[in-house]
Amino acid sequence: MDKIKVGGQAVIEGVMMRSQKAMIVAVRKADGTIKVKEETVSTLADKFPILKKPFFRGVVVLIESMVYGIGALTYSANEAVEEEAEDNESGGEISAWMTALTVAFSLGFAILLFVVIPHFATLYIGDALTIEMGIDSFLFHFVDGILKVSVFLLYIVSISFLPDIRRVFMYHGAEHKSIFTYEANEELSVDNARKHSTFHPRCGTSFIIIVLLISIVIFAVLLPLLPNFLESQKILKHLVFILIKIPLLIPISGISYEIIKLAGEKRDSKILKVISMPGIWIQKITTREPTDDQVEVALLALSKTIKMELSAGVGRANEAKEEKAV
Repeated sequence: MDKIKVGGQAVIEGVMMRSQKAMIVAVRKADGTIKVKEETVSTLADKFPILKKPFFRGVVVLIESMVYGIGALTYSANEAVEEEAEDNESGGEISAWMTALTVAFSLGFAILLFVVIPHFATLYIGDALTIEMGIDSFLFHFVDGILKVSVFLLYIVSISFLPDIRRVFMYHGAEHKSIFTYEANEELSVDNARKHSTFHPRCGTSFIIIVLLISIVIFAVLLPLLPNFLESQKILKHLVFILIKIPLLIPISGISYEIIKLAGEKRDSKILKVISMPGIWIQKITTREPTDDQVEVALLALSKTIKMELSAGVGRANEAKEEKAV
């Protein structure tokens, strides 16, 4: 039987695990008990099969991961601190419009931080150093890419000093260890998980790094092919190119997802290992060695997700039999 595809995310004092039809959030409460939230989930790809195709599915996975991730973070934040949970009558629920607003804000902030600011910073560097570095040169996009990676590194290094974030990074490591245990066909126990690495090739951190690196190549190849216009209005010209860059992030995300997916499936490939290496290096910051009780939370979330997904699969199979019988 094929393995169930499961992905995860570290949350506040816990881990969220998600499969095709199931999502589990397990959170360690202040009194030491583990609170579990079970939720049936769906994907747009079920309604629109084309979104399951290579280079389309990556964008869907990215957006849905953000939506479900925000909900899981909200729930965990309220459950991890009992006082906040008692004061919150909604029980950690977040409305659909608030989720949409948060996702829109997150995307906007990411575009500002990783597209707009590095682009104009590269333009300023070229002018300040009197280097011929036009938008149609590879050098411009190389420097732009270096700045993007630098901004990302500065951001994660800065937040890694916060005690609460360090604990999230430890749960991130626990999530990876539990996934490795499942992929190795081992019993989902703390003893088995403990021996595995905290670095996983399908990690979201690796995905971001691949997106940044692929963007250098795509922008350097495609943007020079555009007509040379607005030469007398430099700022406006670069604003237009930024507006062109933004939709290009969709195919870039699609390509990056396929690379990450292959890296997770074909771990003996030397080429994929090399491509994955920058993301693995960054995971040395975004993951930490977890404690046994943190691994226990991750394994509980994973085991319940697998059980729930299998139950959903049996249900779908029974429905298909009934339809065929009719």
